Amino acid sequence: MTGEGRARFERIYALLRSRICLLDYPPGMRLREEDLAEEFETSRTPIRRVLARLEDEGYVRSVHGVGTMVTDIDSASLEQVYRLRVELSELIGRLSPVVPDDKTIEAFEVMRQRCEALAKAPDQRTFAQLNMDFLDLLMTLTENEPLREFSERLYYQTTRFWLKTVAGLERHEEALASETDYFLREISDIATAVSCGALETVGQVRRAHVAMSYARLKARARGDVLPDEV
Repeated sequence: MTGEGRARFERIYALLRSRICLLDYPPGMRLREEDLAEEFETSRTPIRRVLARLEDEGYVRSVHGVGTMVTDIDSASLEQVYRLRVELSELIGRLSPVVPDDKTIEAFEVMRQRCEALAKAPDQRTFAQLNMDFLDLLMTLTENEPLREFSERLYYQTTRFWLKTVAGLERHEEALASETDYFLREISDIATAVSCGALETVGQVRRAHVAMSYARLKARARGDVLPDEV
């Protein structure tokens, strides 16, 4: 695959993965090669390669006689994925750390401002997109490629489940507002740590918030109402 072909592949892959994880492509939806090829103005060969990678990662599955379908969210393995995410989060500031420069520090401050704006008018899709952008920014703090690759892959595996769970809650708006406030605290703490060059603290803060996020998700799935949502 040429450099141009690789860049096109990665671009299409990233966009389709985002659509699946943002539930733009809901579970059960059929993805037609010809439609995607037309949209991206390419042949069906690179589309097949992208769909094959998405299938390897569990986002879609090929059904004989039907086509490529978006998978449903596997809640059975969710706890294992979250536990691994918790452990990997702390490694961000320890494995091949990148000392933040002024541009990086400013990027974290901009992220904090975006979350402050979101907190004034919470929106589920905007929240999910901000989370994705924040992950991308966090990964610039390490040069360890396996860590970046696995952290990203595990994150996207849990994103769909989070969105689907929150969207189905009876007190959906309260839960979303609460999660936005928690996320703002996380971004603010991490932005402060980055500005001080305390990268190990970044990993510790991230670890704590990922763990608490899953604890809240499980509580809501049981039907519990959290104290700050009463």
